[in-house]
Amino acid sequence: MGRVPALLLVNPFASQVDERVLARVREALPAGTEVRLTSRPGEATELAREAAGRVEALYVLGGDGTFNEVLNGIDAHTPLGLLPGGGTSVLPRALGLPRDPAAAAARLAAHPVRCRISVGRVNGRRFGFAAGVGLDAEVVRAVDERGRQPDGRRPGDFAYVWTALRRLARSRFRLEPALEVRSAGRAASAFVVNAPVYTYLGRVPVRLAPGAAFEGGLDLVAPTRVRARDVPLLLAWALAPAERRRPAGLLYLHDAERVEVVCDRPLPLQADGEDLGDVEEAVFEAERGAVTVLVSVD
Repeated sequence: MGRVPALLLVNPFASQVDERVLARVREALPAGTEVRLTSRPGEATELAREAAGRVEALYVLGGDGTFNEVLNGIDAHTPLGLLPGGGTSVLPRALGLPRDPAAAAARLAAHPVRCRISVGRVNGRRFGFAAGVGLDAEVVRAVDERGRQPDGRRPGDFAYVWTALRRLARSRFRLEPALEVRSAGRAASAFVVNAPVYTYLGRVPVRLAPGAAFEGGLDLVAPTRVRARDVPLLLAWALAPAERRRPAGLLYLHDAERVEVVCDRPLPLQADGEDLGDVEEAVFEAERGAVTVLVSVD
């Protein structure tokens, strides 16, 4: 790849990406921006690694999986402009960009500000906003097993909510301890957060760790066990617009450099909504100031 002013990586199978959206995004970005379409899993990592240090900015139009791939290929200095093209697109939205990808592109092109953020790493793989062992990874896997729609797109947010409820219903809304968080205690599931928002339900942010920040380390939220009566309290806390007192029965670590989880049996692991298979151990590490992103100041 010769040096170009900017490169736009596009996942054409992302939920909100089509020819019309791509045309609007290209029009909003700086003149001379080259476009590359991905065609297979892992290609965005390869293209990001190839572009690192060779472009003035790398724009990415896709969903959470595409962003995760790029994070695993990019260096610390090449600026990333993340444009929300997926069904949820947590990372750019948590960075304050509009949900409309063309509007996000226009804002970054008009008023770009470089910002260093931290990322997480679990068993060697980077994640941009969240990873987990247990329940949330089970849900990710179950939704993936449903397959994609005829147009190649993933199911939407409702599928994840419905799948989570069905999983809890099968266990009669009871989750027993199934893993050990070293130096913290036993838990039923472990959620590790690198950002102020864990995910979104439509327009509503879900904040499992309200104290987490892109500038800091990792936050851990791990329910020691779950009963039916706990579910409404946990949901109310996660959906609250402002930080409130945490429900009882949660292990919580803030701004951690390293979190080690040992499972009683192999459990599913996910990072940024990507299924990483079953693990008996998961080591989460913070990489502070690891990536440069473009944000916008109005």
